[in-house]
Formats: sequence, C-alpha cells, structure tokens
Amino acid sequence: MNISIEKTTSPKAIPTENLGFGKHFTDHMFLMDYDRQTGWENPRIVPFGRLSMHPAATVFHYGSEVFEGLKAYRTESGKIQLFRPYENAKRINSSAERLRLPEIDEDIFVEAIKELVKIDEAWVPKNFGESLYIRPFLFGNDESLGVHSIKRATFVIILSPSGSYYPEGINPVKIMIEKDDVRAVKGGTGYAKCGGNYAASIRAGENAEQKGYTQVLWLDGVHRKYIEEVGAMNVMFKIEGEIVTPELSGSILPGITRKSCIEVLKDEGYKVSEKLISIDELVDALENGKLEEAWGCGTAAVVSPIGKLYYDGKEYIVNNNEIGEVTQKLYDKLTGIQWGKLEDKYQWTVEI
Repeated sequence: MNISIEKTTSPKAIPTENLGFGKHFTDHMFLMDYDRQTGWENPRIVPFGRLSMHPAATVFHYGSEVFEGLKAYRTESGKIQLFRPYENAKRINSSAERLRLPEIDEDIFVEAIKELVKIDEAWVPKNFGESLYIRPFLFGNDESLGVHSIKRATFVIILSPSGSYYPEGINPVKIMIEKDDVRAVKGGTGYAKCGGNYAASIRAGENAEQKGYTQVLWLDGVHRKYIEEVGAMNVMFKIEGEIVTPELSGSILPGITRKSCIEVLKDEGYKVSEKLISIDELVDALENGKLEEAWGCGTAAVVSPIGKLYYDGKEYIVNNNEIGEVTQKLYDKLTGIQWGKLEDKYQWTVEI
C-alpha cells in the first residue's frame, strides 16, 4: 500500500498529565476511500481535522458504521508495540459484513495503523498504565436517501493518548442487572462492533448510574434470562473453582481481551466453560457462596473486578468487595505482556 503523507504545519503540544480517555487527539489521522467500482483507493495520512460530509450520507440516516479499539504501548526500553491487531482486523471485517460495508485487507488494516502511529509516535505515553488509544472506524457515505447496500465508504483511524484506567488501583465496581432494556438479540448486530449497539445501551447505563451503580449486566433479549455482557465488556465468573463465561451465541461481542483471558486461564490450568448462564444460576451461586469472583474484560480496562451485584431489589457482595486472585492474575499477565514487562510467549504483540 502506497500511503501519501501530509504532515501538519501546526503541531499541538503533547499532553502529559490528566490524559483521561478520548479527550486529546494526535496531529494526524489516516483516511482511505471506497467506491464499489474501483475498490479501496487513496490511502493517506493527513493533519487531524474535521471531516466534510454530505447531509444525506448513509451513516447519518441508517447507522452504517463499524469501529474497533486497540492500543499502542511503550515498553521500558522505548519500543512501541500493538496487542493482537490482526484480531481487530478480523473483527472489523466481521462487523462490516453484517452491515454490508466493504471489508478491508487485514494486512492493509495493520499497516495503516503502524504507519500512523510511527508518524505520531511522540504521543505514545511513557508511563506504565498509559497508552495510545487507536480508533479505526468505517462508515457508509453514499450521498442519497433510501435504504440500500453501500456504494461508497470511508475508513478512518484516529489516535488519542489515554491515561491509566485505574489511577488509584483496581477497585471493584457495582453492577446492576438490567431487567427491562436489552442490548441485542441473536440474529441482530450484537456480535458486531457498531455504534447502534452502544447507543441502545445508554438509557440503561444512565438509570444504573442514577441508582449508584457503575454499569449494567445485560440479559438476553429473548428470554430475559441468560447473562450476556457487563456494560461494554465481556463478563466472567469463577464458580466453585471453574471459570464460566457466556458463550458466543451471536448476540455477544467476541472480545479480544475475552479471548486472551481464556487462553491465559487454560494455560494456567483452570477449567474454562463457555456456555449459557442463567440469572437463576448466578443468583444461586451468590446466595450459596459458590460465586468466588466476577469481572468484566475489555480493551479499555483489561479486567474490571465486580464487587457488588444488584438484582430484583437485593444487593449481593462478591468476594468481600475485593479484587480476586484470578482477576488480579489476569490483569498482571495481560498488562505485563502489553507493556513488555513479561515475555510474550503467545506472540501476541506486534512491534511498530
């Protein structure tokens, strides 16, 4: 891929404190255009700026958009590396296929990320726990109304330095099990990483926040019975020594951190089961002391321990509202690999 590069003539000051998440953006971005007649063309890195869009662009009216999230990490030696970027490439194509957006060659996807990060490598934070968040996204921009398959699309990558998700340590979160709203249904777009899934989750999330809870635990959209995800993360439970996580049945995002956790856990000798887990099973495990740990897992937090669960008028305490041994072990292992503190025997990292 021959990427044209236009560097900014007005570089911004690089923030080093109070990074937060998604608040600051680097000097450049990557763009590439799609036309059904000619395919993908004009890959370019340009100064970060606003996109000019036709008011009838398909993405505005029919939600034809998918995205990914991954990070670049700076090791103690100064090397910059990505964590399993080809998994993100595979997933964005799976999401694109569901919404009938054009797919992107996996090598081109990864090369575009690497070249953009190289241009803005000074923005990769140096402190452990901080990283450069990478947001690739793809949207339809046909300039006509009417529901139809996409003829024109745009692929964009933007970068944002991200602070430590846990500035004060990994503290267990309070989760409310959602009984009314649903996130997705089998046959829908639940397994795709598209904006509509997240928009549909905001109301329940706000209701939970108003009641003092960090996020919601979703139940399936048909039976309102089976556990699916926690907030925007996959969820795992340790029940009587066994690690249990909802199976990928078509309504759950196939998380890359989830996949990595499963591989690490199996390698450590834990029994891991991917299956349907009913809310009744979970409540029984809570009431009878069988639930030993619970955590969410995703790119932003890596793992997020669950200390309290609220369901049907009752609040349950998980592991004395403390981070569990397995949760801590997963966090240490994955972050150790990501920031280069531990050997990557899985060959998950890709150097830039």
